[in-house]
Amino acid sequence: MSEPFLIVNIEPKLVLGTRKIGPYKLIGELIPQVCQYAAQNGIQMIGPPIYICHETNVEDATKADKEGTADVEVAIPILKRGKETKEITCYKLPAAKMVKTVHKGPYREEGTTYERLFVWLEKNKKTITGPIREIYLNDPHEVSEEELLIEIYAPID
Repeated sequence: MSEPFLIVNIEPKLVLGTRKIGPYKLIGELIPQVCQYAAQNGIQMIGPPIYICHETNVEDATKADKEGTADVEVAIPILKRGKETKEITCYKLPAAKMVKTVHKGPYREEGTTYERLFVWLEKNKKTITGPIREIYLNDPHEVSEEELLIEIYAPID
């Protein structure tokens, strides 16, 4: 079996996105809103949805979700800028050196993948330098929970 962690350089990415404060369950509400907005306004989506996690450790993430104070940002890669609103805007996700891993299975079991990621970071003396990105490679309405795939990218020094 190959190493489950890979260091990669990610190029900047033009996205259409939105950001709100609340529990993490907002992710499942905001992604369809951004996709629908893109479709209604002729903005061509060119990749799967992304969640940008601004809480970069387990303690902060758990607390933020429980208290409903998580910084929830979702985005969709787009071909070119389009119409914006106060809440849904076009912007660039910055380039970054990141460690990548993949979670396969139910979203609720993603915590074990993060635990392995944090162990790998510590073992390799790496520090998270910014928001973690999750890229949802398939749709929970189209595949079983066991087949769900999420690429997780953590920016490192």
